[in-house]
Amino acid sequence: MVGNRMVATTAHGPAPELYLASASPRRRELLGQLGVLYRVLSINIDEAVDGAETAAAYVVRIARAKALSGWEQSEHALALPVLGADTAVVIGDEILGKPEGQQEALQMLKKLSGSIHQVYSAVAVRRGQLEEYCLVKTRVGFRALSTRECEVYWQTGEPRDKAGGYGIQGFGAAFVAHLEGSYSGVVGLPLLETAGLLESFGVTIWNH
Repeated sequence: MVGNRMVATTAHGPAPELYLASASPRRRELLGQLGVLYRVLSINIDEAVDGAETAAAYVVRIARAKALSGWEQSEHALALPVLGADTAVVIGDEILGKPEGQQEALQMLKKLSGSIHQVYSAVAVRRGQLEEYCLVKTRVGFRALSTRECEVYWQTGEPRDKAGGYGIQGFGAAFVAHLEGSYSGVVGLPLLETAGLLESFGVTIWNH
């Protein structure tokens, strides 16, 4: 991908029905599970947390901003909807972003150890002035973690680009004692809700 140019990220066919305003490989994989024909848009928005807003309001704001930014740079002539999404790991009132290094990652995992945290996932779809969005909340419970296994987990490389310092779809699954809500939402894109939004915009699910 070069600059803001779009590139095809699916081998299903030459006619996309959707733009994905996200560079996340996990969201691309999840969207692929819906069989949607799409192209990726490279976007650049300010994702700083406003201290006055709740975690739920934050992820909704960022998802909507991504969808709007994508629409503003998309090929309007094609009139394809744009999907933006955001996910936040929250414990108490604290939003845990991506760790900047080992020390921060270990601090995050220590906070999550033996406790229940929330994962908020927001999805927004826009075409022109029409926009729809949803918010999904999932409760995730971690078993108690030792310092040693947190250090070993860091060495796998998995926590480096993950909100909250863990990936439930990878090695981090071994930490999860229980989950209430959307597994795919924790990964980065709640599929049930996403499918409903896309169908309301006329996007074909499981297109062959």
